[in-house]
Amino acid sequence: MKRAFDLLAAAVGLIVLAAPMLVLWLLVRITSPGPGLYWSQRVGKGSILFPMPKFRTMRIDTPEVATHLLDDPDRWLTPIGPTMRKLSLDELPQLWSVLVGHMSLVGPRPALFNQDDLIAARKAAGVDVLRPGVTGWAQINGRDELAIPDKVALDAEYLRRRSLLFDLKILVSTVVPVLTAKGVTR
Repeated sequence: MKRAFDLLAAAVGLIVLAAPMLVLWLLVRITSPGPGLYWSQRVGKGSILFPMPKFRTMRIDTPEVATHLLDDPDRWLTPIGPTMRKLSLDELPQLWSVLVGHMSLVGPRPALFNQDDLIAARKAAGVDVLRPGVTGWAQINGRDELAIPDKVALDAEYLRRRSLLFDLKILVSTVVPVLTAKGVTR
């Protein structure tokens, strides 16, 4: 049932958001050199890597590490990058990953391929059996502000509590943090 819901919601979302996403893609292309989309190698279900699209918010010469590991992250952002990140607009292309089955609407946020500490902690907690999500229980309970052990504890709680009703609660609860940029550090 979860997969059917994901397919329907992602297909509808991509259709409804096609024009705004085209505008965002054009804004990225106009305001900075490089492609409009950035395909990041992320860790999926069973610790298998998959390419995840995002609207590019960083310069093309940015080192491929988690943003919080950069010395001066703000200097790597494109002119519209901060706004896109605060409003989570850069995440919209992930509906494609939901449609093709790499992601779900709700689940643990996919780790970067080189976030070894997060990957290991999730594996130890059994969370790697889940398909990563566009949003998740940890996302609405702290986002970037969470330490890895806290994030993994929330991911493990989601694993125990998962249901369609819980997913709907998380999706509805995602709206306020996204609109207010609550918990976004960069």
